[in-house]
Amino acid sequence: MTNGEIRYSVREEEMRGAFIGNIAKDFGLDNQRLKSGRAHIYTEGGTEYVELNVNKGILIVKNRIDREQICGKIAPCLLHFQIVLENPMEFHRVTIEVIDINDNNPTFTKKNIQLKISESSLAGALFSLPNAVDSDIGENTVKSYILASNDHFKLKIQAQSDGRSSVDLLLEMSLDREKQEEHVLLLTAVDGGEPQRSGTTEINIIVVDANDNAPVFTERVYKAAVREDSLIGTVLIKVNATDADKDMNGQITYFFAHVTDNSNDLFEINPESGEIKLIGQLDYESAKMYEMKVEAKDIGDLIGSSKLIIEVNDVNDNVPFINLMSVSNQIREDSLPGTVIAMINVQDKDSGRNGKVSCWINNNIPFKLKSSINNFYNLETEGYLDREKVSQYNITIVAKDEGEPSLSATLSVTLQIIDVNDNAPEFANQRYKTYIMENNSPGSSFFSVRANDEDSGLNSKISYFIGESSVNNFSVSSFVSVNSDEGVLYAVRSFDYELLSHFQISVTAKDRGSPPLSSSVIIDVYVQDQNDNSPEILYPVLNKGSQIAEFIPRSADVGYLITKVVAVDKDSGQNAWLSYKVIKSTDQTLFEMGLHNGELRSLRQIMEKDSAKQRLTILVEDSGQPSHSATVNVNVAITDSFAMAFTEFNDFTYEKSSDGDLRFYLVICLVIVSFLFITFIIILISLKFHKWRRLKYFSDNSNGTLPVIPYYPPRYAEVGATGTLCHVYNYEVCLTTDSGKSEFKYVKPMLQTPMDNDSNGAKTKNPSSSDLIADEEIMQVARKG
Repeated sequence: MTNGEIRYSVREEEMRGAFIGNIAKDFGLDNQRLKSGRAHIYTEGGTEYVELNVNKGILIVKNRIDREQICGKIAPCLLHFQIVLENPMEFHRVTIEVIDINDNNPTFTKKNIQLKISESSLAGALFSLPNAVDSDIGENTVKSYILASNDHFKLKIQAQSDGRSSVDLLLEMSLDREKQEEHVLLLTAVDGGEPQRSGTTEINIIVVDANDNAPVFTERVYKAAVREDSLIGTVLIKVNATDADKDMNGQITYFFAHVTDNSNDLFEINPESGEIKLIGQLDYESAKMYEMKVEAKDIGDLIGSSKLIIEVNDVNDNVPFINLMSVSNQIREDSLPGTVIAMINVQDKDSGRNGKVSCWINNNIPFKLKSSINNFYNLETEGYLDREKVSQYNITIVAKDEGEPSLSATLSVTLQIIDVNDNAPEFANQRYKTYIMENNSPGSSFFSVRANDEDSGLNSKISYFIGESSVNNFSVSSFVSVNSDEGVLYAVRSFDYELLSHFQISVTAKDRGSPPLSSSVIIDVYVQDQNDNSPEILYPVLNKGSQIAEFIPRSADVGYLITKVVAVDKDSGQNAWLSYKVIKSTDQTLFEMGLHNGELRSLRQIMEKDSAKQRLTILVEDSGQPSHSATVNVNVAITDSFAMAFTEFNDFTYEKSSDGDLRFYLVICLVIVSFLFITFIIILISLKFHKWRRLKYFSDNSNGTLPVIPYYPPRYAEVGATGTLCHVYNYEVCLTTDSGKSEFKYVKPMLQTPMDNDSNGAKTKNPSSSDLIADEEIMQVARKG
């Protein structure tokens, strides 16, 4: 945005670093804002003469400022630039007027001017002199001319329409070539500056003889207009002058006089015809008008003059230029409408309609160009952004002038939309249904959910969690867990359909944005039944360990309902479909069993030969895979009276009781035999262990723990008071671990000299053969022991 404009002034040729103005104070900005906003100067091209000191908030001179080089004759001389700040974007217009100082002397294009004046020239005749040029302006430019004192000439100064002065030499007294053929005059140009400066040129006047008529132009001022795109060689205008003299004195030559700019490079005049042609390329933006003096000279060097004004017409030959003063290539998708993205300056060097530029951007995008001041625009957001719909915009800026034909320029700005966590994870469905087989392995996966987050980066990374709830007063986390990264559901325990057939869990998907967003989904988990329960028979039931007997009269008809076996299966569906059949019976032809209803009916008429006591074994089997079954024994008594039926019932009970007693005794015998066998095994192990420990004890003592049995033969006697024996014999008792028999191992003493010293210094004698015999006897006694 634009916050204002301020104007300063500075004298040209100020030293580098000279103070110009306090930007921070004048715009109400603090130094911290200048630093954080990366304040900088934006110019529309050319040399940067001014520098911004961000630390102090002041403008200082950066490069040498030469007003004449920058602006030439244009007054006032203004430097325009902008102070641009970012975050938020804003800029301030600054204009600096360069004050002219009198640093240039007036100069003439020629140091020596030669004029030929006929002696017949009358008093009052004017002769054109070149103007002095001073690059300064205003009071510092040329203000007056001074001609050195003489008897014949004085100066005549006339103001022109362009503000400059026309200097002519006025003849006051007729010349006489015979008296003085040449006159030398000094012309001085003085400016009005302080201090005053001046420049001089020498005028050399040669007096010529007798040609008393000067050429005269038909127009005092000639005007011509030309397009700036005119081709070289185009004839612009033809000037014409006449001379009253005849013959040779009437022949005229045309030329440009005292041209001070680059007109000689652009125009030429035919010296004979006076046609003026274009010899260079015009540029309206460089110069809009050319003013020159055309002179006509006859053979006698008499001169007539006229003014030529050539106006250059503008042509639309400059394409508009789009300059990005500041631009951001990224923007958050939650930016509000009106957020400034870029600051743009549009320029067209043409003038009028050719330089009038319209600027716009491509349609169907949430952005707009807002004009701040002339040729300055802000690129702003016009609506709300959504990265999930459009993550990048290529904004094309078009600048088009109103010339004929119009010219245009385009500039593309690529804008990345930075993601904001504004989308919660979404599941494909709001509710899911899944199945898991009972008796599953704990830790096995049975379902997976997947959520999608339209955001990007960390904002789209999703973690999954089980919502806290209870199933049968237990936390759902004790039933199911979820992989936080993949959303795979795992069974924590093995399920039992008969205890839990259905439960619900809530899975939450949460992204990793800041702040995080989440959504949940309900999953119905159905436990599928397996055939893991055998049928349970409810009827007939045992009465005190015995089954109840059923009764049928002998007169019963075929299909008589004797009883009905009732069974249930805790499983469901096909696993709970039960079938009934007789697998064993006293008489296979007498009864039949309903396959699906469990009804036991008579298959034929009861005959006298049929036994009064019938026993049937009935199998109840489910339809699962693999199937499970249960059996029940049914006792049927065939009788016509209740008393007889009761007797038959007691017989059944007695048989059952007898069978029970026999079974009891068999069990008692089995227990006694088992106890005796176990006792025998324990005793045997104890004996073996005791024997092993004894053998281990002797084996350990064979390594030096058993005492050495010394033997002292009768002839051994103590010597002296020390009690030291004359001969020492050592014996070692060894027990071999494999044989279990003890034996003495004789260790022979070391054979030294006939008299060896023992450890105490006593001398010993080597054993003789009789001693060895005695040793053998001792060993035999030890073996017998």
